[in-house]
Amino acid sequence: MAELEAARASHGEKAETVAAVHEKFRKAKMAIATEYRGLSVGKMTQLRREIRDVAGEYQVIKNTLVRRALKDTAYGELERMLEGPNGWVFAYDDPVLLSKTLVKFVDANEKMMIKGAMFEGELMDPARVKVLSQMPSKPELQATLLALIQGPATYLLRLIQEPGSRVVRLLDAAAKGKAE
Repeated sequence: MAELEAARASHGEKAETVAAVHEKFRKAKMAIATEYRGLSVGKMTQLRREIRDVAGEYQVIKNTLVRRALKDTAYGELERMLEGPNGWVFAYDDPVLLSKTLVKFVDANEKMMIKGAMFEGELMDPARVKVLSQMPSKPELQATLLALIQGPATYLLRLIQEPGSRVVRLLDAAAKGKAE
């Protein structure tokens, strides 16, 4: 009897975990599957911190639970990556910034590798994740756009101020001429 209750409790916990993982996939703008064999606890903690700093999350989740959680999400094609131990990266804000952070970490730690990702309904191999990481991030694009928007305004301001500046320079030259 106690075994049956333990099995029911275990099944309930698994269902809750599957629902939580399903929610992560639903909220994420991008999901990346990684292999983390051989990473130390310290490195894993560092990775989690770096991912969290760019509005993401890194979690090791059993493949059976992920398989169930992928149902009815846009990430169904990731099921083909469910072999061996997997770590999952969820991007909740800027996928480019997150992929930059992850690729930088993977380059510095040869024991970790990117298996693939899903972004905007497209399955991506590791090479495409690396290409995505080389694109400008959202803050970089915003800064470029702001500079483009401010450029004409700055030029217009200079044009408007120029006649007044000419008058000042002319008066200054005339004053210097009289002084001599």
